[in-house]
Amino acid sequence: MTRRLAVVSAGLSQPSSTRLLADQLAGATRDELAGRGEAVDLHQIELREHAHDVVNHLLTGFPSESLRAVLDTVTGADGLIAVTPIFNASYNGLFKSFFDLVEADALADRPVLIAATGGTARHSLALEHGLRPLFAYLHAVVVPTAVFAAPEDWSGDTAESGLRGRIDRAAAELAEQIHRRPPSTGPVDPFALTTSFEELLGGAGH
Repeated sequence: MTRRLAVVSAGLSQPSSTRLLADQLAGATRDELAGRGEAVDLHQIELREHAHDVVNHLLTGFPSESLRAVLDTVTGADGLIAVTPIFNASYNGLFKSFFDLVEADALADRPVLIAATGGTARHSLALEHGLRPLFAYLHAVVVPTAVFAAPEDWSGDTAESGLRGRIDRAAAELAEQIHRRPPSTGPVDPFALTTSFEELLGGAGH
């Protein structure tokens, strides 16, 4: 069975420690799912590449074709990894603007792993008072372990650091949540008919 995993990173620079953390979480989750007998179709999404489209959608109410595809990828995935840099003790504006565009209940019961990077370990609290409530509001299932990486976490051998342990633990939790659920049927079309025309016309005569 192949599972779809969407990985959203909101780093603004290139190269980005936020993207690096997202890649490591994605790789660990893929390995955990492989250990459960499941293949992974991995979709990496860097929000900086869609920043103009996100703003235009907020202003006009209509997404571009490429942004619509990104939103469908996120809402149609079996699991989501969401990683943001922390600015001023909160997620960055691009991250929040993107998830403001996600339809209500589109992530309901969807397993989500939240993670962040920041200039000081003190910013790690933003995961609990910022990101976790955001995805709880969207009715997603946020795994218990949130992963934060400060600059000192990248020094030395990360395989022997606390960061590696947090990545592996969070990835295992996300993989287990994905594994125990049926495959996603994809994004829901809000304009799709749930009743056929024949049923609609048949009901008109009653």
